[in-house]
Amino acid sequence: HVQLVESGGGLVQSGGSLNLSCTASGEAFDIGWFRQAPGKEREGISCFSGTGNPYVVASVKGRFTISRDNAKNTVYLHMKNLKPEDTAVYFCVAPCTGLGDWGRGTQVTVSS
Repeated sequence: HVQLVESGGGLVQSGGSLNLSCTASGEAFDIGWFRQAPGKEREGISCFSGTGNPYVVASVKGRFTISRDNAKNTVYLHMKNLKPEDTAVYFCVAPCTGLGDWGRGTQVTVSS
């Protein structure tokens, strides 16, 4: 098990950008991001799998990218051209299935 701590959320206007960070207490080869919008179920949106290949779900592809710094045990979610529908609590998870460890989440609010 690893502890996951997210940061970087906040309030941004539509079209703006935010960069989220997630620092793990140890090595996490398979790590990614979920989000939960108000009144909706949690959805997986991005992942660095154990093979090292990054994945971004189609609904945010072209706007969100995932990167990592293994030396810092940190994974990042770079978000641009944000839309009001991106408003959600963003969670870091390991592994990407969401069946393991979760962070406490960071709120992202996009105003129109």
